[in-house]
Amino acid sequence: MSTTMTPAAAGAPASRPARPVPARTPFARILRVELRKMFDTRSGFWLMASVVLLSIVATVATLVFVDSEDLSYEHFASAVGFPMTVILPMIAILAVSSEWSQRTALATFTLVPHRGRVLAAKALLTVFIGVVSMVIAGAAGVVGNLVGSAIAGVDPVWDVSMREFAQIVLANEIGMLMGLMLGIVLRNSPGAIVAYFVYSLVLPGASSALASTQQWWAENGPWLDLNWATMQLFDNRLTSEMWAQLGTSAVLWLVVPLVLGTRALLRSEVK
Repeated sequence: MSTTMTPAAAGAPASRPARPVPARTPFARILRVELRKMFDTRSGFWLMASVVLLSIVATVATLVFVDSEDLSYEHFASAVGFPMTVILPMIAILAVSSEWSQRTALATFTLVPHRGRVLAAKALLTVFIGVVSMVIAGAAGVVGNLVGSAIAGVDPVWDVSMREFAQIVLANEIGMLMGLMLGIVLRNSPGAIVAYFVYSLVLPGASSALASTQQWWAENGPWLDLNWATMQLFDNRLTSEMWAQLGTSAVLWLVVPLVLGTRALLRSEVK
């Protein structure tokens, strides 16, 4: 009688069942998580609270200090929108820089190893928040104009067209993306916030002073100064030359640093 030896009986290692490959994290889930990370933090909460508080103060100040015959939709929309244009880029900055300042990038990129998908989610949410914030500011301006005109006993004045509103939204988006770019390039929250205020508050004054003394800069400044080119969105029906100036300065100040910063972030060591 013969005995047949099986591989297991002969001492051969038994084959192990293949481990299931984890499913790729859905991009919609990444968006939800990143949106929550933007606002469900102490810094995000107080930034949004300050936006609401400053918007209320600005609306009340408009009612108090603007003459009743001069009340218009532009006054109220600008009063509500200005705090948003100053504070919301801070959220875009912190969306990236806080991952490195607070050392949460290791957990984020461990759960989602493809860093580009995380950055894409942050960029999309930055654009989304910029549009929503301006829509909210526009709606608040409508309410403020109606209430203010009723209190003053005058007819409401609607002096902002859809084209002008679209240009204001674009200007706000440039500010939001500038904050995102600084967060990606510097990856340090205090440094990025300081750099943004230098860009938005210090450089415009320096550029204006230079334009008053240098004729060449006065004629060609918008080609190289993104702040200058962006401000034209608020005051003018842009010509083809103005659009070209905006595009050129945006490439120099925004696109090139964003590409280089993203490339460095994708390759940098997470500590």
